[in-house]
Amino acid sequence: MGIDLESLSEATSGAIGALVSTTILYPLDTCKTKYQAEVRTQHQQKYRNISDVLWEAISTRQVLSLYQGLGTKNLQSFISQFVYFYGYSFFKRLYLEKSGNKTIGTRANLIVAAAAGACTVIVTQPLDTASSRMQTSEFGKSKGLWKSLSEGTWNEAFDGLGISLLLTANPSIQYTVFDQLKERLLKGKLSKKAPAELSPKALSAFNAFVLGAVSKCVATCLTYPAIRCKVMIQAAESDEDGNQEAGQKAQKTVSGAVYAVWKREGLLGFFKGLQAQILKTVISSALHLMIKEKITKTTWVLMLVLRKYLFVTRPKLKGT
Repeated sequence: MGIDLESLSEATSGAIGALVSTTILYPLDTCKTKYQAEVRTQHQQKYRNISDVLWEAISTRQVLSLYQGLGTKNLQSFISQFVYFYGYSFFKRLYLEKSGNKTIGTRANLIVAAAAGACTVIVTQPLDTASSRMQTSEFGKSKGLWKSLSEGTWNEAFDGLGISLLLTANPSIQYTVFDQLKERLLKGKLSKKAPAELSPKALSAFNAFVLGAVSKCVATCLTYPAIRCKVMIQAAESDEDGNQEAGQKAQKTVSGAVYAVWKREGLLGFFKGLQAQILKTVISSALHLMIKEKITKTTWVLMLVLRKYLFVTRPKLKGT
């Protein structure tokens, strides 16, 4: 009876947008993740840039392996974005109702986004870990979701949880920047509409793409060292040769990952793959938010139809 249709609409459109953008850009994501996970040893490295990963897939006739783990990644993306957008919209509305304010400030927006991000991370961390391990496996040797999760302990399924919670700052920064830019762009646009005509505000596809790219670029640059350490932690012990077992085990902690990068690659090592990360995440986020903004109105209409069915049709059926 107390369905929050606006939060549900935001969550559904956000999840669909994530599903589409993840599928389109998945090969780039695989190349980026494999490149980030590699730590240079004794001045030797397998990949000099992400194009080397792509060339390896082509030369070994394993191009389709660029999609290894796609199903798991899509499941993780859909659930995480649904939980995030529902939580973000719900907490935001709750704050506005309790505070009596008409708009949410930057500080409150960051707190709301961080709370929604923390809920999302806890729910989806095992899928995120499994996805990273599938992507960093040798081409053609990726294991399925169930095998990836069942081979290790339950604690290993939550590898990188601490740093993932820290990285809730990334979407917090991203969506705060996006929302603030969106509010300024659309300020006063709905002031002439009657209350009955009001629906969730939506940007044009171009504006949503640009604002999404800018906001994600800012968030990525600020949080990238933690992003790389997280990939290394989740990918540790994914190699089957076992040649660096001790090093891989040490690398499964935040301090171990930081030490490994600092010792072998120096300060610049914390930013290895930053260009690839920005390329992938900025395009993905911009595409995601563009799709979300364009389907928000459609989703809103569907939610109104659903509410009409729940609160109008059902009482009639009850009286028959």
